[in-house]
Amino acid sequence: MKRDLSNTALLVVDVQAGFDDPAWGPRNNPDFEQNIAALMAVWKREGRPIVVVRHDSITPDSPLRPGQPGNDLRPEAAGEGDVLIAKSVNSAFYGDPDLHGWLLGKGITSVAVTGIQTNMCCETTARMAGNLGYETLFVLDATATFDLPAHGGGTISADELARVTASNLQDEFADVVMTADLI
Repeated sequence: MKRDLSNTALLVVDVQAGFDDPAWGPRNNPDFEQNIAALMAVWKREGRPIVVVRHDSITPDSPLRPGQPGNDLRPEAAGEGDVLIAKSVNSAFYGDPDLHGWLLGKGITSVAVTGIQTNMCCETTARMAGNLGYETLFVLDATATFDLPAHGGGTISADELARVTASNLQDEFADVVMTADLI
């Protein structure tokens, strides 16, 4: 199905060097970086808006804290956006400058969510976008996450977390799509 993406902003959430740290544990989606780069290239070529979001952690020992090398954007996200949103919480809609205000000011009614972590900041941003009335596309294969300790013991794999996120979002908050659906 061919989509009209002319009024869709690409949200690139927290694609930062700090997530390269092995301490995060096993990551899923080895094609994540390639998919982000492909989407950004298409958006740039078509003159569509790109929003880059950076997590500026307030936790003292976080690799994502400002002033730490891990706070830097990865090459696939650096310098490519129309606006940089800095946030210290899970949702890109609680950042500076105000994402919702920026999108409204540009007349944008649709967003495509990509980035790190699938089940954390990407999912939270997609839920808020849906609640705020944006047509929301969640580009599952342009997100990545890490294995997570399970409540009560054990581990939830990154692949399972991504699958659950897709199930949580589909039909209620977003349309879950793949990179190939948009390029």
